[in-house]
Amino acid sequence: MKLAFSPCPNDTFIFHAWVHGLVEGAPVPEVTYADVDVTNTRALTGEFDVVKVSFAALPWLRDGYELLPCGGALGRGCGPLVLTRQPSSPEKLAGATVAVPGERTTAYLLFRLWSQGFAPANIRVVPFAEIMPGVASGRFDAGLVIHEARFTYQDHGLSMLEDLGDWWERETGHPIPLGAILARKGLDTDAIAGWIRASLAHAWANPLDSAAYVAEHAQELSADVTRQHIELYVNEFSADLGEAGRAAVETLLGRAASAGLVPG
Repeated sequence: MKLAFSPCPNDTFIFHAWVHGLVEGAPVPEVTYADVDVTNTRALTGEFDVVKVSFAALPWLRDGYELLPCGGALGRGCGPLVLTRQPSSPEKLAGATVAVPGERTTAYLLFRLWSQGFAPANIRVVPFAEIMPGVASGRFDAGLVIHEARFTYQDHGLSMLEDLGDWWERETGHPIPLGAILARKGLDTDAIAGWIRASLAHAWANPLDSAAYVAEHAQELSADVTRQHIELYVNEFSADLGEAGRAAVETLLGRAASAGLVPG
């Protein structure tokens, strides 16, 4: 079974037990580690059996994949940030060069929904790791960041123009749907969801078991940032989307479709 997810601490924490053969009845998968912008694109080929993607990419993947009810990333207070070198305002983004981590990321979809009332910016898609250094050096006027950047952006001397998660929660009252776990159609999705939940349960019950694996893939994050990352992005929605999670996804994609930003 081919499994793909990011090297971020929340994903490696959740999938550690499954990847290491600690989930009874689950096949040990062949793992691909890739940032979500990469999996959003590669999932279009159908090469993965189970894959982590952005919720924003779902409209392009529904023919080949089913959404699983667990393993993803939703929550509150965990949304993407718009950063600048100096304190600024949304109006100043008109004509500015803004670096974003991917065209079909939830972060960029939230940015597009938020910025509909402003004059357009010049968008540059760049690898996530280049965004904060690029803003700090003046290569970009602003940057859209995700993941652990909310804990580290001040280390780069940057200012937060907008917390798009706070904006989303004020606008809708819903949690922020960031990352989804999909399974290729035709597979036993109930079984796969059970393996993911068992892997997550093992991680919560035995947090030290996954520590070395998480650190290995954490891209030089400090232990404290890694811990904060897991605590923020691995939560009750990781175990089950539930009605609240599904409502958040439907609201996000419904609004985006109405605005012509994604297929209906």
